[in-house]
Amino acid sequence: MIGELLTPSGLVAVVPLLAALGLGFVRSRAVGAAINIAAAGVAFLLACWLPWHLGVGPLLLVDRLATHLAILTSFVGLTSAWFSRRYIQIEADAGRMLPLGVRQYHVLFQAFLGFMLLALLSNNLGVTWVAMEAATIAAVLVVGLPRTDEAVEASWKMFVLCGVGIALALFGTIVLYLAALPAMGSGWAAMSWSELAPKAAGFKAPLLNLAFVFLLVGYGTKAALAPLHAWMPDAHAEGPTPVSAVLSGSILNVALAVLLRVRGLMAGNAEALSPGLPMMGLGLLSLLLAAFSLWPRRDVKRFFAFSSVEQSGLAAFAFGIGGPAAMFAGMLHLTLHTLTKAAIFQCVGRASQMKGGQKFLNITGLIGSHRALGLTLAAGIIAVSGLPPFGLFSSEFLIVLATIRQVPWLAIPLGLGLVVSAWALMRRLITLCLGAPTASPGPAPTVWDLLPAWLHLALVLILGLAMPSFVLGWFHALAGGL
Repeated sequence: MIGELLTPSGLVAVVPLLAALGLGFVRSRAVGAAINIAAAGVAFLLACWLPWHLGVGPLLLVDRLATHLAILTSFVGLTSAWFSRRYIQIEADAGRMLPLGVRQYHVLFQAFLGFMLLALLSNNLGVTWVAMEAATIAAVLVVGLPRTDEAVEASWKMFVLCGVGIALALFGTIVLYLAALPAMGSGWAAMSWSELAPKAAGFKAPLLNLAFVFLLVGYGTKAALAPLHAWMPDAHAEGPTPVSAVLSGSILNVALAVLLRVRGLMAGNAEALSPGLPMMGLGLLSLLLAAFSLWPRRDVKRFFAFSSVEQSGLAAFAFGIGGPAAMFAGMLHLTLHTLTKAAIFQCVGRASQMKGGQKFLNITGLIGSHRALGLTLAAGIIAVSGLPPFGLFSSEFLIVLATIRQVPWLAIPLGLGLVVSAWALMRRLITLCLGAPTASPGPAPTVWDLLPAWLHLALVLILGLAMPSFVLGWFHALAGGL
């Protein structure tokens, strides 16, 4: 069984974890940054190998859902590691991060990435839970690295709220195991995702319902679904920006992936409650709460953190609707949001370093003072607002269309949330990118600094204008298997 971890599929997660162990002994800042990029690059290349080697083993479940999110997570990990090279160097040179803190950052970055990938590829409920808990601890520690009072408070808040969530998820995992005992018997099989799905019809429905409630609340905390989202704005605002680029996608995506697997178990049991309504309820609540919360924000990173809550809620809402069309739209939206928000946080991180602050008052007129950075950030905001020609316009349109077809009475609040959030985003685009520029005491971004954001936005643009046929086929197959 352990031998599975030494196969190319297992090495997707093992390589970052081994890199994390090795980086603890690397004192050189430049060498540490190079290893960080190289390890993330190897993980991404291995993840790209997975679509041609789908399969199930005792420890690993390499299906389309796990493969898709592993490629996405490792890609964002690679681009964020590249972005970290310059970002962390500036932080260290300015005295905002000590040499030991730089080494800790690289260790925790790889640990977080590795455990996220392990959670995605795991075929065991217990291993999934352990990997999510380990990734949470790594994220908590990296958020507190700046060692300011605000960063420590944000780290502690994340630890408490996510700790409560993961404890509830543990209880839900135990109850799910008990629900499966009549059909599966005791042992490893009753903890295996691949073994549970075909026999879900024989599970004890009352226990299955109870497990679903605890798993939805527990993993919903990690997915930043309201009202369980309070940790995310603080973590984004106070932690290192490259981690925000990863947090905005990976931890939300992994939690939603677990909920999708649980949703499949519920749908396979005729006596269990329908999982769609609770997921739609939390998703719509997240969308509306975040949309109206965008307006009074004064901190740029906190503002975009609430945008991530909104987008996570929209994806959860689509998954709650169910059916191939809504699942297609939800997975497309989740993918495009991950790419877009990572690009936005990379731009915001460099802008805040350059301007010497991360309040909206500090960052104005970027197009006038730093045209490339300003235009890139403007493109990212247009994309995340759901406006054409970027792909999020297509995914949001498909979600609205699925809503009108299947739950038309929810189309009005859904549309209200989308309009309010897009209005707030476009208002802040004007603030950040246009008008009179503020002073820029920090170093300006180079082409190499902006390259990851350009790559992300190029992918989002291509998927919005002309999605290649093989990508379209992959999304259809992915949605059909959910």
